[in-house]
Amino acid sequence: MRYFILFSLLLSNLFIGYGQDDENPVLWSHEINKISESDYELIFKGKIAEGWHVYSQYTNEGGSLPSEFTFHGNGTDYQLEGKTSESETITEYSEIFEVDEVFFKKNAVFTQRIKLINPSLTQINVELFYQVCKEVCITKEHIFRIALNGEGIVIEDQNIDERSLAMSSSLKLNLKNKERLQSDDQKNLKSGSGLWVVFGLGFLGGLIALLTPCVFPMIPLTVSYFTKHSKNKSTGIFEASLYGFFIVLIYFLLSLPFHIFDSVDPQILNTIATNIWLNIGFFVVFVFFAFSFFGYYELTLPSSWSSKMDNISSKVGGGFGIFFMAVTLAIVSFSCTGPILGGLLGGTTLAEGDVAYNLSAGMLGFGVALALPFTLFALFPSMLNALPKSGGWMNTVKVVLGFLELALAFKFLSNADLVGNWGFLKREIFLGIWILLFFLMTLYLFGVLKFPHEGPRRKLPMARLTAGVISAAFTLYLILGVLNITNLKFLSGFPPPDFYSVVEKDNNCPLGLNCFKDFEQGMAYAQKENKPVLLDFTGYACVNCRKMEENVWSEPDIFEILDEDYVLISLYIDDRKSLPEDEKFDYKFDSGRVKNIGTIGEKWGTFQTLNFGAASQPYYVLLSPDLEVLNSSIQNADSEAYKNWLEEGLINFDAGNKGELSSTIR
Repeated sequence: MRYFILFSLLLSNLFIGYGQDDENPVLWSHEINKISESDYELIFKGKIAEGWHVYSQYTNEGGSLPSEFTFHGNGTDYQLEGKTSESETITEYSEIFEVDEVFFKKNAVFTQRIKLINPSLTQINVELFYQVCKEVCITKEHIFRIALNGEGIVIEDQNIDERSLAMSSSLKLNLKNKERLQSDDQKNLKSGSGLWVVFGLGFLGGLIALLTPCVFPMIPLTVSYFTKHSKNKSTGIFEASLYGFFIVLIYFLLSLPFHIFDSVDPQILNTIATNIWLNIGFFVVFVFFAFSFFGYYELTLPSSWSSKMDNISSKVGGGFGIFFMAVTLAIVSFSCTGPILGGLLGGTTLAEGDVAYNLSAGMLGFGVALALPFTLFALFPSMLNALPKSGGWMNTVKVVLGFLELALAFKFLSNADLVGNWGFLKREIFLGIWILLFFLMTLYLFGVLKFPHEGPRRKLPMARLTAGVISAAFTLYLILGVLNITNLKFLSGFPPPDFYSVVEKDNNCPLGLNCFKDFEQGMAYAQKENKPVLLDFTGYACVNCRKMEENVWSEPDIFEILDEDYVLISLYIDDRKSLPEDEKFDYKFDSGRVKNIGTIGEKWGTFQTLNFGAASQPYYVLLSPDLEVLNSSIQNADSEAYKNWLEEGLINFDAGNKGELSSTIR
């Protein structure tokens, strides 16, 4: 019976999701309710694949494209009664378009009442235009053929005129080496190292936490406890290792709520990145953390918590007792680890990817770094003698962390400014604040600046002077960035983007590049200049397209290649501007369905599907002027992979000019 149930569930899931994939993420159906002889209720239902969303008819202008219904025969055969109503929607602020966007997740239901004018009407055709988005956005159309009399739908074979046939034929390209589009790793060239980077940052945060006054003195005390109070050396090593394991486990467990609760799964990243007041809240919290590190007050959890945990560990003993000892350490050290963990949380929400997994990786790294010395020193107790003595250097670590917390605080304030488009924290102003912060930190490290709680000035240790030199060098680096002498690549993603500047910038093409928005014009220019083409299928409402342009194309070496070596043709799939009357035509698919091509976006969308078998954006193809495919097509990629992809295309283009086009695509 158990296996029968599992098999049934599997079959049901297969049938429910049949035909639903990343190219067709929405399955549509319709129902009809007869209210009276002349009144009907039409219901349109969409089952949306996990992670995708469809925009409402009433989403705000200036953002992603709304769903649009076209009721063929309205006004002649029947009339609409009121507006098309919708099921429950979700509203979120879009940082890209700076408007609230309204959309459906999992299910979308539209309802429209109609009143017949023509009593003999038996069939209604309704066309739906919609945009569905996940990591990419796809513009789609669906035709509902609704029988009012319960009989079968008659689909007439439509013929198109010679003019439409000729214009349809002109959309089809005679591509050479088209098989190269499906080469290895074509879809997504991301490095896949994001979680390791976050783990490394968490590990670094844990190492820093070890140097604080709340944690460092605990190392020799705890290790000595295990080595002296155990029956033998091997038992002491085992108990210290178990203690370290429990430390890692405790910090890892703190990230589990982000996995358990669906409401804080991937959407929390978007919420934190785009919500103005939440970003301001983070700014205030990090400023509060910073001044605690400066010594003006101390953050502590209730002392009764640590006392209770300590009592339990003493009474219980064994493995459970060691676990509660680890909990006690986490509570006692909170005044130092809390702000660092807050910074880790902020950093993971700014990182690309799933917040829950980022946070788990970061917490795991933090716990491993914090637990490592307890295990190592238990294995090698003699190494305890090499530890530096506790002293004022630990306070220096805390103050430096305070300056870093302030710098991170202004990153969140910058997010709020970008989303709100207030314009008071432009790129140069943001960098100016950072320059001031790191200049003050430099003065502190060199002993020029002091805080009220610090004792009399003493001779500065070499480590502090070295840190001061590094801080001074970083301050100079920021100054050179403001003066545009260096590009601040090291800080990519932290300052506001280049275009958010006190100097206004405006261009119809991405990043001010020279581009064409018509394929024929762009190819004619490429033939004249004998340059390869970067064919960019994009959209005005495409979030990932903007991310690629602002985060990848903006890299100086990539920008130079695009500017000097390629002809950029950007085709906007969601452009709803009408084509001139003499350019409109009907396109007949192999299935027999006829689509009216009346807008610029419909033309280029059909062009993309017809020639490249793709319907999502961004989508990039490299072509020679004589339509030879130079490399595999890709969508999203990191900077290194994208640069390699462009350079490989140039190599194959040059080889093709010599009649030696390589058949090998890495």
